Order: sequence, then structure tokens, then C-alpha cells
Amino acid sequence: MASAVRLFARRFHASSQRGALTPFNMPAMSPTMTEGGIANWKFKEGDSFSAGDVLLEVETDKATIDVEAQDDGILAKIISSDGEKGIKVGTAIAVLGEEGDDLSGADAVASKAAAAPAEAPKEDKPAEAPKPEASTPPPSSAPKSESKSELAQGDRIFASPIAKKIALERGIPLGKLKGSGPSGRIIREDVEKYVAPAAATASSSAPSAPASTGETADYVDAPVSNMRRVIGQRLSQAKSELPHYYVTVDINMDKVLKLREVFNKTLADKDKGLKLSVNDFIVKATSCALADVPEANSAWMGDYIRTYKKADISVAVATPTGLITPIVKDVGGKGLATISSETKALAKKARDGKLAPHEYQGGSFTISNLGMYDVSHFTAIINPPQSCILAIGSTNATLVPAPEEEKGFKTVQVMKVTLSSDHRTVDGAVAARWLSAFKGYLENPLTFML
Repeated sequence: MASAVRLFARRFHASSQRGALTPFNMPAMSPTMTEGGIANWKFKEGDSFSAGDVLLEVETDKATIDVEAQDDGILAKIISSDGEKGIKVGTAIAVLGEEGDDLSGADAVASKAAAAPAEAPKEDKPAEAPKPEASTPPPSSAPKSESKSELAQGDRIFASPIAKKIALERGIPLGKLKGSGPSGRIIREDVEKYVAPAAATASSSAPSAPASTGETADYVDAPVSNMRRVIGQRLSQAKSELPHYYVTVDINMDKVLKLREVFNKTLADKDKGLKLSVNDFIVKATSCALADVPEANSAWMGDYIRTYKKADISVAVATPTGLITPIVKDVGGKGLATISSETKALAKKARDGKLAPHEYQGGSFTISNLGMYDVSHFTAIINPPQSCILAIGSTNATLVPAPEEEKGFKTVQVMKVTLSSDHRTVDGAVAARWLSAFKGYLENPLTFML
């Protein structure tokens, strides 16, 4: 992760002319990233930094990633401040310089860089006949709700991309706002705090801004994070476009629980500091079942179906900002101890927001386990383009018939699991065969060792 970020810093800093201030743009931290946010800057304006120092933390849709400097320099100007979100990739977020540079020109460089995105759309439109007045404003760079008198002033309006987007959606005239950002730039907070002169009877169809003080409101509005927005988009698309169906089985977990107890006692005696969880057995059994029924280890790719040779299993982890699925790679080639340590390490990085893109992008099969929350049964939404996701419920003591027992019944520990499958790639019979194999491995866990 760090090397990729350092290459970015070198591309935008070292490639500039020495002795000249240069814009520093929002990086693309993954192939699918189109916008990001500023978690926090590690330096203040005017501070010097060295190669390898972390300049800032960038918030993507899945994680918070450090951006390191490749060369020594000075943070001359911060354009996008801490907490600003929805910044398009390639948008200038700061101005960098070198020792000995005249930092008094940083505001001018920042203003020019901030204006560049607003001027870009003009190149896509047919050329217009030149007009005599040099102060004619750019076409439609301000929201449609601005009056003609405001547009005729000819003053350029500097605003962040997210501020422009929110203003356009809510019909707020940027010309009436006073920016609180660097060099008077209008930022998101300025737009959200704006109250129209007679806005008390605004149309109910227009989105309302969150209450600025919350003194009288009986609710709290929390801004949608990049991660939560992407989760909503992907799951809505998956649920509406994928033909889900569900198959459920009950699994006797008595042998797994006994074997786990023996293993953990042995590990404790050897003072390894490692403790196996039931989920580690589930992950291992999943890989074994995928080897037996490879049709379930597949992905719908539109014109073809891809069947994976290895079990790269995504394990759902709940974080403060939303669900993320770090990947345990090639589970079939690993033992329970390795699976346990890797899963715990990935889960910690996920909760800390420190996962690298390659640690959560991809995967061939997903496991979502809510058993620790005493959830007996649930169904999960498939993570496309994967074909299946396995929902794990809690393990509960259950009475079952037992003719060999004197009472005619006995108590066993039963876990209910549900496989969600994409019917385009996995037919019902295939899902049933996979669940039968999975059930067989968990009810006879010593087969893991063969």
C-alpha cells in the first residue's frame, strides 16, 4: 500500500519544476475510486516534510489510507480541509513547494487550481462567438436558481465540488454565500448552513438541509460516508438485479465444539497466544466444500461464468462506518491456526479503516456470521460478481430424536446456515450439493486433517 501511495506523491510533486509551487491533487487509491475525502492533514500550512512522511489520510469508500511524500517539501497551502468529502479524483487539494520557494504565491496557485474543474466543461461545448465584454461569466457554472443580476456581476465563484453539487440539488445560489474555506472558498458546511430569506414554506419536494443547531429538532442528521453510499448502491443493485434464492440446513456442531476445545487447550499449554473460533472451522469447511463443488466458487461476468481454482473467502466484518469484507486468500492451502491469525488481523485492520484495496477487492465466496449476536437465522445479499454468500446463525441446544438413547431423544448443538445463490450461475441442485458437503465437513471436522 505505502509504495503505491509514494509513487502518487512523486508523480504530482517531483515531476514539477524545481523552485515552483505546484498543486497536489486528490489521488486515485484504487482502480474504481472516483472521489474521496480528507480524513486529516498531518502537517499545517507552512510546515516542512521529508520523503516518507505521511502528508494526509485519504478516506475512500472502503478504508482510510495514508498518502506519503516521495520527496522533501513544504505544505504551502491547504485547499481541502479536514473532513471535506466527495472530492473528485484529480481535484487539487493542496499546494506544495520546496525549501526556498516564495510561499506568498500559494493563494494564486490554489485559486487557479480550484477554478480548473469549473472551466473544464467549456471544452466539451461548441465554440461560441466571442463577446465584447471580457467579464462575461462562464456559462451555467452557477446553479440555475441564481438571478440574472448575480450572474452578470462577472465575479468568479470558488466552491468545492461537493458544495456545488449540494447547492445545485437544493437550489441554493452560490453567489449569496460567504465562503469559510481557504481564500474564501465555499465549502460543504457553508451550503448546508444556508437559510433562504423566506425558506420557511419551501416546497416539500426539495431536500431540506440538516438543522444547524439541533436545539429544537428531535432527530439527528448524519452525513452519508463514502463507504455507506457505496454499500447502499451495490446492495441495491445486487438485490434488484440478481435472481437470489435461499437454501437452509441445520448442522450438528457437537464435534466441532469438542475439537475446538481440545485444540485451544493444547495451544494454551504451548503458550502460543492463539485461540481458535468456531468461525475458523466454518471458513475451513467452506473451502473444502468449494473444492468438492467448484460450481459454487464462481462469478457471473456477463458473457461468461468464471470458476475460481482457489478459495479466496471474503469474511464480512462490521465497522463503525459500515460493512466490509476482507479476504482470506487461498484458504484451502492453509491450516486452522493460519486462518485464525489472518482473519483476526484482517478484521482489526478493517475496524481501524486501514485495509489496503487488494485486501478487500475481489474474493470468490463470502461468509456473513451473525451467530455471536444470538441470531438464529437470516438471509444475506450476494456480493456481486460472486455467486454465493453463506449466512451463519447462532449455535443452540436442540432436542433431536435418538432411538439409541434410553429417553429416545438427546440434546445436540445445532447451527442453522442459509446459502444465498445467484440462479444464473448456481442451480438449486448445485446449492444443495454444496450445503451437503459443507454440513458433512462440519459434522466430521477430523476430515480437515486428512
